[in-house]
Amino acid sequence: MKENEKVIMEKGIHTDFKENMTYGEYLQLDSLLSSQKRLSDHHDEMLFIVIHQASELWMKLILHELNAAIESIKQDKLQPAFKMLARVSKIQSQIIQSWDILATLTPSEYIEFRDSLGQASGFQSYQYRMIEYALGYKRHTH
Repeated sequence: MKENEKVIMEKGIHTDFKENMTYGEYLQLDSLLSSQKRLSDHHDEMLFIVIHQASELWMKLILHELNAAIESIKQDKLQPAFKMLARVSKIQSQIIQSWDILATLTPSEYIEFRDSLGQASGFQSYQYRMIEYALGYKRHTH
């Protein structure tokens, strides 16, 4: 853009971030992106970690939405609850679609680093159990 050209911005749009937090700071990307630690030298372990961490983040949002929807229903505020539950449905679809990416990891490739995980298993996901509980599955036999 030339010096004498001026871009007209919509009122309220921020363009000067010198004194403000950055995108990375807001999302705490340094912490988030340093959380993927492979326990083996196998290339595909990173895929496995990222898919599962992303699923846990999505489940965190599901719990946030479910808890808010439950509160809205208790207060007889059904419109916001419908929106939140629709969002949960979309998030669940997103998680399911992510398994298509994980399916590019063959069983023989997975077994090459599986021993590095020890006893760790997706069945141990606390958030998954919390979602089951929030949706009405109350058995304590897990």
